[in-house]
Amino acid sequence: MKVSTMAEMMAAGTKPEVLFWVGCAGSFDQRAQKITKAFATILDKAGVVYAILGKEEACTGDPARRAGNEFMFQMMAYQNIQVMNAYEIKKIVTTCPHCFNTLKNEYPALGGNYDVIHHTQFLQELIESGKIKISDSNEWKGKTITYHDSCYLGRANDIYEAPRKVLESLDIELKEMRRCKSKGLCCGAGGAQMFKEEEKGTTRINMDRADEAIETKANFVASACPFCNTMMTDGIKNRDEEVKTEVLDIAEIIAKAIQ
Repeated sequence: MKVSTMAEMMAAGTKPEVLFWVGCAGSFDQRAQKITKAFATILDKAGVVYAILGKEEACTGDPARRAGNEFMFQMMAYQNIQVMNAYEIKKIVTTCPHCFNTLKNEYPALGGNYDVIHHTQFLQELIESGKIKISDSNEWKGKTITYHDSCYLGRANDIYEAPRKVLESLDIELKEMRRCKSKGLCCGAGGAQMFKEEEKGTTRINMDRADEAIETKANFVASACPFCNTMMTDGIKNRDEEVKTEVLDIAEIIAKAIQ
């Protein structure tokens, strides 16, 4: 795929409508790379002029701050803010709720003020404005899908409707888990837990959440976060339900459903 970097766009004398913040998972994790490609495919089909920072993009610092290393967080944040301010970035879209939360709510205090939106919100905008059209014969039609609320998207930023509205545009049956929306259960990866061993306990959170997803008997689990995707996939694999229930990001679902 040919995706322009900010440096290439500036050299050509053009500016993007939006900066696509890819994030560490979307850049380096093999599973999350598929989400990045799916979202980039949608942006291309919708005719959105976008760019990425490429090698100039560093981690937002979210895991460092959550793990207690404030110094590391501020170093990473200042580096990113300097780069983005130099490019005069105004609008950012990202497929990672952790990046979304940090860029939107924590960068302003350090001088990074941007209009930050999550990819599910952006997809809702594209569908409602008619920039992308859902195929009437899309492969999800008539299937049942359950949606797992990401903590940083839901409780932290009160975004519950955008992902659901996007899924409902597919003419699917949306089956909610027992705990959903503001009562949703964490996948177990937040607060930098993704990168460390779990503490002693009787059960893994992602197993509990996977059980709730399996209970719905949905054909697919939709997620909107690369960390949630990993944790839910691992949980379902451990319950030997992988054949019946697949975990997909909303961007992957929409990329296959548009005309």
